[in-house]
Amino acid sequence: MTEPQYVYRLLHAYCTLPDTGGRSRPADRQLAKRLFRDAVPLELVFLAFRLALSRRRARPEHAAPLLPVRSLHYFLPIIEEVIDLPEHYLNYIRARADPTTNDQHDGGQLRKQPSTRTS
Repeated sequence: MTEPQYVYRLLHAYCTLPDTGGRSRPADRQLAKRLFRDAVPLELVFLAFRLALSRRRARPEHAAPLLPVRSLHYFLPIIEEVIDLPEHYLNYIRARADPTTNDQHDGGQLRKQPSTRTS
């Protein structure tokens, strides 16, 4: 996979996540390029997305709603965490697939998703 393909797939996946603002910024593109240069597999990035979103959803019902994620950098600590996880835990995350975090982000245009947050 080339760097432009990697960056496109990563940013497309990020932008289509339900808790993001639906758009990427230049800093997000730079981070995606860095992850490519560091040879971080896209699958691990997608697993980090999945883990982060499941943690966001595990909050108590009475807790104030979280603001949308505004930067790919939000996921960086979790990406770094996932890189160091043992394979059996990665398999656990894979098995607990959340239908809102689809790893098949091969086509389509980057687009802003409708906001589900209420004021």
